[in-house]
Amino acid sequence: MQASKRTFELRMERALFASRWLMAPFYIGLVVALVALLAIFCKELWEGLGHIFTNSAKIEDAILLSLSLIDLSLAGNLLLIVIFAGYENFVSRIDTSEHEDRPSWMGTVDFSGLKIKLVASIVAISAIALLKSFMKIADPVEAVTEAEQVKLWWLVVIHMSFVVSGVLLATMDFISSRTIRH
Repeated sequence: MQASKRTFELRMERALFASRWLMAPFYIGLVVALVALLAIFCKELWEGLGHIFTNSAKIEDAILLSLSLIDLSLAGNLLLIVIFAGYENFVSRIDTSEHEDRPSWMGTVDFSGLKIKLVASIVAISAIALLKSFMKIADPVEAVTEAEQVKLWWLVVIHMSFVVSGVLLATMDFISSRTIRH
């Protein structure tokens, strides 16, 4: 009886361990999302340059284009971090240790580090969106409509909630790193 119980337990554990491969399609889907971001990046760049090379372009247009492209590249970087770290932490090691272009952080970002990088990227993306909104205001503050003021207020509130969440998450990680593991 004891041997059959152990056999059942081993089979169950192997099945649970193999279930990690169910996450692989999620990471493939994130690669597709990265391709979609690249398409939007190219479209933004093409349309932005087309607008900038007209006679009506202003310096603010170039700054807004730059902010949009930075925003998209940060989102792309975030996707890569989640793809690489998530796959390596939860599915399988990516065997590129001999490749000269392997990022130095690959294989070293644990789940805790991934959360911090994720929140930091979200805060940066939120800050860029907020800055873009402020840049779009061409007239002095007194000319801003009430609807624009409400929108800006909510953008600031949302951004600050991301900042506070990030600080709290980093604080919790710091405290947990200082506690004795059981």
